[in-house]
Amino acid sequence: MRWLARREYSRAELAQRLRQRGVTAEETERALDELAAAGYLSDARYAHAVVAQRAGRYGKRAIVHALKERGIGAGDAATALAPLADSDEFADALVLWQRRFGTAPADDREKARHVRFLQSRGYSLSIALRVLRAAPGAARDDADIDTA
Repeated sequence: MRWLARREYSRAELAQRLRQRGVTAEETERALDELAAAGYLSDARYAHAVVAQRAGRYGKRAIVHALKERGIGAGDAATALAPLADSDEFADALVLWQRRFGTAPADDREKARHVRFLQSRGYSLSIALRVLRAAPGAARDDADIDTA
């Protein structure tokens, strides 16, 4: 109960913590069933909390990975991720990039650093490159060519 009073836990996380403390599997399952029946333990509520915390700072792929890593089932994860279906991942990545860097990379080494940052936050390579092309002051290959 003390653990759940501090923050939400998934059923799998709580089971792992109890097993590390030497509680048998049968006692663990019984205790988790009682907590779930009383409404203190809910994977759906936990999934919504994770999505709310990470939305805007991480891409959908990173959030899905975090949910799977914490033992959240596909149904609970899909329900929690439903509000993100309408969000524009490119716009989210652009806002995140502007908050972190703000200016276009000066050279290829810095560009690689910006791309790695966005990829570490769960955005795809194509979105990371689109963000850098849309960056203020970014050199555009086709815009630099004079057709006159």
